[in-house]
Amino acid sequence: MNRTHFSLSLLHPRYWLFWLGALLWVLLAQLPYRWQMWLARRLAPLLFLNKKRIGYARTNVAKCFPNLSEQEREVFLKKNAESMAMAALETGIGWFWSSNRLRKIHSIQGAEHLQRAAQEGVGVLLLTTHFSTLDIGSAFLGCHIEFDGLYRPHGNAVYDYLQRKGRESYCETGLAIPRDSVRTMIARMRKGRAVWYAPDRDLGPKNSVFVDFFGVPTAMITATSKIVALGKAKVIPFTQYRREDGSGYDLIIHPPFADFPSGDDVADTQRIAKFMESEIQKYPEQYFWAQPRFKTRPEGEPSFYE
Repeated sequence: MNRTHFSLSLLHPRYWLFWLGALLWVLLAQLPYRWQMWLARRLAPLLFLNKKRIGYARTNVAKCFPNLSEQEREVFLKKNAESMAMAALETGIGWFWSSNRLRKIHSIQGAEHLQRAAQEGVGVLLLTTHFSTLDIGSAFLGCHIEFDGLYRPHGNAVYDYLQRKGRESYCETGLAIPRDSVRTMIARMRKGRAVWYAPDRDLGPKNSVFVDFFGVPTAMITATSKIVALGKAKVIPFTQYRREDGSGYDLIIHPPFADFPSGDDVADTQRIAKFMESEIQKYPEQYFWAQPRFKTRPEGEPSFYE
């Protein structure tokens, strides 16, 4: 599998409007960081026009934080909308800023865990979760190590190219691997590569089990254990948080999971869910709540989203 390359077919007139939008995005990304975050907060109310996504978020927050009052949930949703608006601009920062500029707005803790794995020549599964800071956090990671990452191909050819190109720009040798190319992922880890991986999406009942996530039975795929075993890799989680004072971000590399896989796929999947829950609880407004996280329900249980 090769890194992405530009194709002349992307210059077809039907894509010109998308290229104009991309140019504006690149220019916007060059603004000072604090200006961009100020702009994101001003634009955040527009996200409430997407009733479907806000409906997902409102339901998820109610299920995961039942002790919050209705007023507290609305405040939570407002902060989450601001976080998601920031994410759009942060993605542009991650894709279009130089590593020198990125280094000025983040700190890193736990880099020794990655260094030790590299010295041992062991592949790494970089376990993470869908925070709104997902893309910029991965760009920060690329300032310190070479890694590959799974991504979801997009139906628009221009955006798909920009997405792959942007994510491969995080480091010199990184690959953006389609999420169904598990063989490529395993092969890269067997060569001692680190691969970005976030399994906290509801992909349906196939190859999933129900685990506890914020007290809600939640479908999560069990493939992680098998991938790690086949890739002969370590699981090293990482998370990143936007500082509340607006000064930048903290990238945290956590210690490797011990005794993983354990031989019990269900227990391993629950372990991942609990790790994610503990990290989300630190900055819950920064998580991607506007997804149908609880779409798959146990047999006989009605949908949360009707």
